[in-house]
Amino acid sequence: MNFIGYTIMRSTIASLVLTLTATITSAQSIQIPGEPQSRPIAIVNATVHPVSSEKMDRGYVVFDRGLITQVGAGEFAGNNVNFEIVDAKGQHVYPGLIAADTTIGLSEIGAVRATNDTSEVGQMTPEVRAAVAVNPDTALIPVARANGILTMMVVPQGGVVSGYCSIMRLDGWTTEELTINDRAGLVIRWPNVRPRTAWWVQENEEEQLKQARERLDRIDNLFRDAAAYLQARKADPELPVDLRLDSMGPALSGFAPVYIHANDAAQIESAVAWAIRLNLQAIIVGGHEADQCTELLKAHDIPVIMIGTHRMPSRRDAAYDEPFTLPRRLRDAGVRFCIASGEEPAHERNLPYHAAKAAAYGLPADEALRSITLSAAEILGVGKTLGSLEVGKVATLMITTGDPLEITSEVLAAWIDGSKVDLDNKQKALDRKYRHRYGQP
Repeated sequence: MNFIGYTIMRSTIASLVLTLTATITSAQSIQIPGEPQSRPIAIVNATVHPVSSEKMDRGYVVFDRGLITQVGAGEFAGNNVNFEIVDAKGQHVYPGLIAADTTIGLSEIGAVRATNDTSEVGQMTPEVRAAVAVNPDTALIPVARANGILTMMVVPQGGVVSGYCSIMRLDGWTTEELTINDRAGLVIRWPNVRPRTAWWVQENEEEQLKQARERLDRIDNLFRDAAAYLQARKADPELPVDLRLDSMGPALSGFAPVYIHANDAAQIESAVAWAIRLNLQAIIVGGHEADQCTELLKAHDIPVIMIGTHRMPSRRDAAYDEPFTLPRRLRDAGVRFCIASGEEPAHERNLPYHAAKAAAYGLPADEALRSITLSAAEILGVGKTLGSLEVGKVATLMITTGDPLEITSEVLAAWIDGSKVDLDNKQKALDRKYRHRYGQP
């Protein structure tokens, strides 16, 4: 290579590096995490929505050291000298919303490979923990937080056994500060057990069934090998550690559930039968055709994390409103469920509007709100600490101008574990900038 060609190549590489660096830097949040709660806080004169009980038209919520200490109706009778009083007259208090399936913190900009860390190499990676890869400085946390999402379950992608999902709070300096439970459950992506015919499917039915059997065998082999390994380790603690098999312990012992991603009825039935055979605690994720398996799900108390109402029907012959009415049908059948958005990380803020769509198509409004608060917390295993406004629970809550399911409502203030969080973000800053430029109020 001559000198000119070498110079051009170096210049091009430098430009690419600078562009990538600028892209990553611009995607970094500049918000300062909230300070630990220093004294009791009382939110008074508000319409309080505990979710676990009836709303209070004029009520109060008190929290101290990150925990709720009082929830009541009427006038707050506490010592005003010791309390920080937040007068929320004409406003509403709700528990923070919970994103039950997201990749916030794992993916920043879809088109920039360096900002995506959603998947590990390989098909069987049970040792993966999503929390380890979460970027606490992601610019997408402030965006979701500004719309009331204060807790999330971050889910690894790819492969057949993807690893452990992690429950995280949306505020903190480090990944450790964000993490509530780094091994909330083992993620399994169940194979299609029913052949598909579509323009994008290249394999014939025989090839599809062969691939499905191979993947099912690999899942079975992994769990069988892990059970044998853990039993051997129990008998002989000096046995060399196998990180992959050792990581299966929480799921095999029932300490952590298995989150099985399955959409069509055949997938769900196959996955449930397998989980029952292995005596695993199962949760179905996706569940587009879960309404066809309600008796099975109800009989074994298997909940469903329903992914998205803003989608197309799952079958060509299905009704146009099939995704919108699915939550109501699951509720009427007595199946426990919650709603996740299924959106890209940048659009996770739309979570409440997925619940709103369900409410518009027959799901009672209080159940729609519950599906992204208390029901989500219960299914994710954190119902004793999150999801509702009750004494003893964590003070993760927000003040709004109205119903969070309404797109016109605004989140005015929010606290996570009693720490007040910054609700500003890049979009709000740009809004202020250009309103100033054009002289708008």
